[in-house]
Order: sequence, then C-alpha cells, then structure tokens
Amino acid sequence: MTHWFHRNPLKATAPVSFNYYGVVTSPAASKICSDLRSSRARLLELFTDLSCNPEMMKNAADSYFSLLQGFINSLDESTQESKLRYIQNFKWTDTLQGQVPSAQQDAVFELISMGFNVALWYTKYASRLAGKENITEDEAKEVHRSLKVAAGIFKHLKESHIPKLITPAEKGRDLEARLIEAYVIQCQAEAQEVTIARAIELKHAPGLIAALAYETANFYQKADHTLSSLEPAYSAKWRKYLHLKMCFYTAYAYCYHGQTLLASDKCGEAIRSLQEAEKFYAKAEALCKEYGETKGPGPTVKPSGHLFFRKLGNLVKNTLEKCQRENGFIYFQKVPTEAPQLELKANYGLVEPVPYEFPPMSAHWTPETLAAFDLTKRPKDDSAKSKPEEVVKPVKEPDIKPQKDTGCSIS
Repeated sequence: MTHWFHRNPLKATAPVSFNYYGVVTSPAASKICSDLRSSRARLLELFTDLSCNPEMMKNAADSYFSLLQGFINSLDESTQESKLRYIQNFKWTDTLQGQVPSAQQDAVFELISMGFNVALWYTKYASRLAGKENITEDEAKEVHRSLKVAAGIFKHLKESHIPKLITPAEKGRDLEARLIEAYVIQCQAEAQEVTIARAIELKHAPGLIAALAYETANFYQKADHTLSSLEPAYSAKWRKYLHLKMCFYTAYAYCYHGQTLLASDKCGEAIRSLQEAEKFYAKAEALCKEYGETKGPGPTVKPSGHLFFRKLGNLVKNTLEKCQRENGFIYFQKVPTEAPQLELKANYGLVEPVPYEFPPMSAHWTPETLAAFDLTKRPKDDSAKSKPEEVVKPVKEPDIKPQKDTGCSIS
C-alpha cells in the first residue's frame, strides 16, 4: 500500500504532580493522586514508544481517564460537576502554534487535551503501518480502523466535551471547532484511501473506484476549506497537503471514470477524462514540491517520490495511451472540449468515525475518598496559577523529523 500521510506534531504538556499537601486527608485519596500521577506519566511515555499498539494505548488511556473522571463528574452521575474540577492547572501546547502553551485550571481541559493526543497517536500509528512496503491485509485493516477510531475521538471531543470548557479556545488553537473538524475529515479521507487501495487490489469495478476517489477528493477539499481562515504562518503546510491530496484523488477519479467510459464504448469522452486526470496529476505533482518547500509543523518529505504517487502517474499515462490507440484503430470518436462532469456517488466503502466514549469513573472513587479532599485546607496563595509564557518542552517523536523552523510567531 505504501501510503504517505501528513502528520502534525503531538501536543506537549507540563508535568503534573497531583500533590495537594494538606488537602488530601486519607491514604485512599493519597493513592488516587499517586495513581493519577503514574498513569498520566505512563500514557505520555507511550505516545512516543514505537512498540506501543492500540490495545496498550487503550488500556493506558482508560486507566488515566477513569481516574481523571473523579475530578470532573459527580459520583452520582448527576449533571453536577466534581468539587475538584478547578483544583489543578494544566498546560498544553498546540499542534500548529509552536511551544507556547495554553493553560487552564480545569480538569475538562486536561481530559480534552490528553484525549486529543490519544487521537493523534492513532493517526501516527496508522501512518507508520501504512508506509510499510509490504503491508499485510491485517495491517491494512488496522490502519483503516485506527483512522476511524481517531476520527471518532476527535468528533466526541468536539461534540460532547469542548462545549463544557469555561474558557473557549482561541483562534488557531487545537480545541477550536474548525481545527478539530479538519482533523475529523482528514482521518475519514485517509481511511478511504485504504479502501481505494483495497478496491484496486481486488480489481473492483472502475466505476466504484472512481466514485470512492471522487468522494475522498471532496473530503480533502472540505478539510482544506475548513482551515482557509487560519493564519498561513502555521496552517500553510497542512493546507498544501490537503490540496495536493484533493488533486491526487481527483486525478484518480478521472482516470477510473475514463476506464468506465471506455468500457461503454465512449472512447472520445474517455480520452477527455484521462486528459483531465493528467492535468490534476500535474497539479498534485507541483503541490508536492511546494509542500516540501513550505515551512511549518509536520515532517520534511518528498511526497512525489513515494510509490503510491508514482504508480498513479504511470496508470494515467498508460490508460490514456491505450484510449488513444483504441480511438485511432476502432472508434474514431471526437474528443470533447469540456471535461466530463464527475457526479459520482459511492454506494459502498464510505467511512464513518467509530463512536467513542470516555471510560466510566474508576471504582476507587467513593464518597469517602472524595470527602477526604478538604478544599478548605488549600493554601491561600495558590501557586498553580497559569503562566502562559512558560515554554513546555516539545515531544521528541521517533518517526517525525520536523524542519528546523517548526515554531511560529503569532502576532
């Protein structure tokens, strides 16, 4: 399959000790704080561990999130929030805006930010698997599922948890609606790329492949449009990727639509469709070069050198030559000046996000444990106030080599 996907960096965060001296008044409450600290540290470690798989990630994420729920929700599952929701300050960077973190004294902010990183991990895991030369069928299914799981997490955060934040996200930050929507759509589009590769491998009807490619191109165009009002300083590289994938899959759609037309003895129209495929492939090739030259978050690669890209170029060229030969020998049809309209609808293979829910609250949270957190004992001079100017160390990612200038200056 050997796919190539653009990936933004993981979010980085400041360490959290969960030490509340004087406030915690029982061994059980102290144990919860200790478990929160260790399970958070474990989850952060796994984000950059190349041996981590989805099962390990799910177990570690569930372990931390089930404990964190006690800082967010009431024990009786009523709409009332936990008395501990605002006890701790959390700092997180954003995937696009360098290393200056956002800070909120709100456990919901932590839940969303860590959940966001879990979703990013699934996309990166899928990307690593999909880039292998000889990917197995089971691995391809794992790529497909991981991207759908990521889309489901992003969607759940956007719909169910981000609206609960007291302080709304600023423009261009990860938790802003436009950005998180772009991540959802990109995951769906990339999962459909896996579907298309499978359909081609199994020699499905060209009409189905053309329709899937057209729908995928539309996904990429929609994601690009979602980001259109963001500052180019930090969104340009990502948008180049979305635009080039839109052109690439439009070329795919015209190429396979041309095969469908040829099979229906519409050789003139087939040639015109293939000429359009050639045009969009050339656009994608130019955008690959621009992508490689654009500064910003994400890996430094040459997409046009990837096998998945070169294969389409050869397919378009060979199919067009075949159509022209057939027309010269058999059909003698006029080639239309206008490209055929792609009004293709895929009835199969369209990707929907896998629904996601955070795990229920840990059984370690009991009325007695919660009561053992005595907020009246908090020091009056609370040193956990936010320091937005504090720089959080970036995450050292094993499979991403960012350009030197990955930070962005925001005016």
